[in-house]
Amino acid sequence: MTTKSIAAAAPTTGLGHALKPRQLTMMGLGSAIGAGLFLGSGAGVQAAGPAVLISYLVAGTLIILVMWALGEMAAANPNSGAFSVYAEKALGKTAGGTIGWLWWLQLVVVIAAEAIGAAGLLYSVWPVIPVWILALVFMVVFTGINLVGVRNFGEFEFWFAILKVAAIVIFLLIGAALLFGWLPNVPSPGFSAFGDFAPNGIGGIAAALFVVIFAFGGTEIVSVAAAETENPAHSVGKAIRTVVWRILVFYIGSVFVIAAILPVGSEGLKSPFAGVLDLAGIPGAGAAITLVAVVALLSALNANLYGASRMIFSLSERGEAPRLLSRLSASKVPVAAVVVSVAFGFIATVLELLFPEKILPALLNLVGSTCLVVWGTALVSQFILRRRADREGTELPLRMKGFPFLTILGLILLGLILVVGFANPESAGQLIGTFILILAIAAGCFINAKAKAAKQTTTVK
Repeated sequence: MTTKSIAAAAPTTGLGHALKPRQLTMMGLGSAIGAGLFLGSGAGVQAAGPAVLISYLVAGTLIILVMWALGEMAAANPNSGAFSVYAEKALGKTAGGTIGWLWWLQLVVVIAAEAIGAAGLLYSVWPVIPVWILALVFMVVFTGINLVGVRNFGEFEFWFAILKVAAIVIFLLIGAALLFGWLPNVPSPGFSAFGDFAPNGIGGIAAALFVVIFAFGGTEIVSVAAAETENPAHSVGKAIRTVVWRILVFYIGSVFVIAAILPVGSEGLKSPFAGVLDLAGIPGAGAAITLVAVVALLSALNANLYGASRMIFSLSERGEAPRLLSRLSASKVPVAAVVVSVAFGFIATVLELLFPEKILPALLNLVGSTCLVVWGTALVSQFILRRRADREGTELPLRMKGFPFLTILGLILLGLILVVGFANPESAGQLIGTFILILAIAAGCFINAKAKAAKQTTTVK
């Protein structure tokens, strides 16, 4: 991406500008490095063996292109509604409202899942406080963090991300030592696992691709946070460049170590980081990785509550949600938006605890493919808005290189992933559920827009 030497766009909302570039960078990194890597990467290896690296490269290429597209739009128009606002500008009000509400719904469902997941993991190594109490405590604590100001939120996310990155770096060093036989009294497995690179063939790689793609979800929050960052063009550009290469190094590096050490069918793939550390003879590895996974889930909970509150704040500002939700406190925090976003999480948490494995799985299945829709909409919006800017001679503070070819490449990759998803019965059901939800939200947004237009016409008369 290239930066033009013109004044950076200023945030367009009344929110504060207290986020620092280092916080924005680590927020994007921390949002992507979650339980999907620490606990879920084993599922990809199980499906494809070492060939899962191909799945990660495809998914990684897509997220790089999406982040470049979002970066260009966020630098030009930093707004808490981010891709929802850009979709409205490119595709119309109904499209913007639909993508905003869809993303908000996904986040509030995931908030509940993360609170319960973190509580269950912590209870497994510290069985003192019941899971339901821990889950509610987590919700209350992170609601408080989000209410006291964006600077405090950013600082929490910064240190959460630092802990996760440190854990991955240590893991990579131990994994390398194990592979090269540098650990005393521990035999090296070598690289024999790569002799059977794709044990399940193309089908395994395709199956792993749909598993892997969701591990990168969350990076789009950088475009939402741009509205509360000083000098967005510089901050967003730096954050995206840093996040992209770090994600690829950490993800692909970690999965390379796991695939080389734990063969398909290994029990260690259920918790792959712990499985590798156990083979390396590291005492307490399982408990340590479990605690890191707790931190990862709490970090994601914190970031998702922030993202959900800012998105519904933006929807309120644009007349797509009640006006009450766009009111700001003295510290420029949308308090009502935070409370409404976390309220759904509290309700879902209580229902899940009363009816285990019934409420949340159904909700998560409904919003499971949201990230694909958001990414696709972002690429289409960037294509339209960039063509419009070039046609009108509008200078952009940040420009995506290789346009329009790289944007089109991103859409092609996304289309291939959707084809793979529909070919698998399990993921096909998830995709269909998400698209039904999109149609319902779009209908609501369309009716709301028509009602407002009719009201304005009546008022004018």
